[in-house]
Amino acid sequence: MGELLVEKRNGERAPMDLEKIHKVVTWAAEGLENVSVSQVEMRSQIQMYDGIRTEDIHETIIKAAADLISEETPDYQYLAARLAIFHLRKKAYGRFEPPRLFEHVSRMVKENRYDSALLRDYTEADFDAMDGFLDHSRDLTFSYAAVKQLQGKYLVQDRVAGRIYESAQFLYVLVAASLFAHYPAATRLDYIARFYDAVSTFKISLPTPIMSGIRTPTRQFSSCVLIECGDSLDSVNATSSAIIKYVSQRAGIGINAGRIRALGSPIRNGEAFHTGCIPFFKHFQTAVKSCSQGGVRGGAATLFYPLWHLEVEDLIVLKNNKGVEENRVRHLDYGVQFNKLMYQRMLKNEKITLFSPSDVPGLYEAFFADQIEFERLYVQYENDPTIRKKQIGALELFTLFAQERASTGRIYLQNVDHCNTHSPFDPSVAPVRQSNLCLEIALPTKPLSDVNDESGEIALCTLSAINLGALKSIDDMEELADLVVRALDSLLDYQGYPIPAAKHASLSRRTLGIGVINYAYYLAKNGVRYSDGSAKALTHRTFEALQFYLMKASAQLAEEQGACPYFNETTYAQGIMPTDTYKKELDAVCDEPLHLDWDGLREQIRTHGMRNSTLTALMPSETSSQISNATNGIEPPRGLISVKASKDGILKQVVPEMERLKDQYELLWDIPNNAGYLELVGIMQKFVDQTISANTNYDPSKYPEGKVPVRDIIKDILKAYSLGVKTLYYHNTRDGASDSHEDLGGCEGGACKI
Repeated sequence: MGELLVEKRNGERAPMDLEKIHKVVTWAAEGLENVSVSQVEMRSQIQMYDGIRTEDIHETIIKAAADLISEETPDYQYLAARLAIFHLRKKAYGRFEPPRLFEHVSRMVKENRYDSALLRDYTEADFDAMDGFLDHSRDLTFSYAAVKQLQGKYLVQDRVAGRIYESAQFLYVLVAASLFAHYPAATRLDYIARFYDAVSTFKISLPTPIMSGIRTPTRQFSSCVLIECGDSLDSVNATSSAIIKYVSQRAGIGINAGRIRALGSPIRNGEAFHTGCIPFFKHFQTAVKSCSQGGVRGGAATLFYPLWHLEVEDLIVLKNNKGVEENRVRHLDYGVQFNKLMYQRMLKNEKITLFSPSDVPGLYEAFFADQIEFERLYVQYENDPTIRKKQIGALELFTLFAQERASTGRIYLQNVDHCNTHSPFDPSVAPVRQSNLCLEIALPTKPLSDVNDESGEIALCTLSAINLGALKSIDDMEELADLVVRALDSLLDYQGYPIPAAKHASLSRRTLGIGVINYAYYLAKNGVRYSDGSAKALTHRTFEALQFYLMKASAQLAEEQGACPYFNETTYAQGIMPTDTYKKELDAVCDEPLHLDWDGLREQIRTHGMRNSTLTALMPSETSSQISNATNGIEPPRGLISVKASKDGILKQVVPEMERLKDQYELLWDIPNNAGYLELVGIMQKFVDQTISANTNYDPSKYPEGKVPVRDIIKDILKAYSLGVKTLYYHNTRDGASDSHEDLGGCEGGACKI
């Protein structure tokens, strides 16, 4: 080994310096338990060869350490991470010590990698003050999976040349600086310091568009974009144009195409027959897949339509692998829309009547805005012999839906009545007609007649999450809620809007979606479980505090800066709180009382209004939770170590405090059924003002003959509805592969995977 030569960064060849390698690995191992420097070195040296580049030596050592991560030796995740940080900083700065912040920002602005506004908004003295409170040693608290995600998705880089230009603490402090730039000089450095502290110690988690985009010349950071299509060619063209613009800017798309008339409907006063939904769905699929997303992730969308659409039997099967290309549209996901009447027909073993929305005036609008009016019109049109229709057994249709949901995993469900009766929007003026790619957003939309149409409404939602695992007590939520509401509300004014309908809606409604990460760790840490009811009271108290403190922060901001212009279209303006409209059947599941002063908050909101129409949405947080070394969203982990496949290769993520809490975690496939989990989701939904990315999970080995009965899938769908759950996201089936192995999707706007 001593005779090997290496090629240095400047192209020179020199003898390999094993002592130097030993020093770096020893430094990375400092303070860690059950790690062996010599084992890492031995594993590395087997792969070294004459003429190896110094950069490749670093990569080899990092990989050797990462390969040693196991349940017995989890601390290799930190050893590998420290080596990766060392390597990353050498690539970014040519040395381990980062430069002075002002010099770094000046150089990056000059190279057009950072937003020039940073140098207009802040003085050299301001940057020196930020340098004083940022802490580069926090880089060394990352896990290996976190560093790989940072490197792959978040840090400013030239992906073509493989160059990285910054490290994590600069990212965090400059995101804070960008968001609080318009605050008064007397307070803004304090806000920057506190927000920086919260994100760099993983108390607040930020999604991919914010982390990768803010501080750069990019100015679009909304994770979710909801676009509604009308029943006209102009609206179809405007919809596809909007899709392309937003996919290219890293957003995940929700498309509502439920208004499109059915195959064979007359057009141009009977001059021709309509081609139906499928050609237009294919058109939207092409738009979604037409742009790459800057190397950060691929375009993806979920398309929504009602269960009673005349073409529903053909639409439900669009994703499955049977059939031919002409009658399949497989690269979209689908959200099928249900309401109380559909469930009642199924429970009574009656029929569901299918219509083309174009043939039944007022029915489509009432489906969302007014359930009593919907039922009146629906029965009237069923009994009208002049209207084209088809009937199908409700149980047969539910069975078809359940089978397709099970076989693809990606046919989702939206209960449109819950999305409107338990909503911060008054459905008579601002009905919610769709959700988004990950089914946690529920916002009003209106179809566009053209891409510059300001009377249409494209809904955007700006996301973030609070790390439950980082809370010392539930009361900590108040400070974090204030910081995150202020930061995200600032972002609405800071970002750009490529389409007028999106700008108008966003600045009028000012919608935010703040969720949680690390729920599974939070339960384990508190000694409670998903399946046995022990987590109900804690979950109720936690999500009550989340919603309450976020609403309180928004009301305080309204007092300072004014309520959002469309505040009058919210139920909050009528003095209605989420605690007034939840499904009361939930009280039989959880009788925990309210602990906070909702009546006082009601009065504060009556007086000052709210700055934001919505505040909560529980998203998957698949990628951003990894940065915080947290379990993702509200989901139970598949294993104590999850092996996740990403475009950067295989990553092993260890659950927090694995050695101490090993027996406290309830793993996904150890949970006997979905009942306990769905009850917890129902408790969360009592407070969450938008919706929740909630999954159902099935292990065929727990059933006779290794098959999941359709009746069990339908039973879970009914249970979710009875608890007031608004949406169901993935249907996961255990496939016999390693329990801990899963694809790493970035549903926060990217191609969702299971």
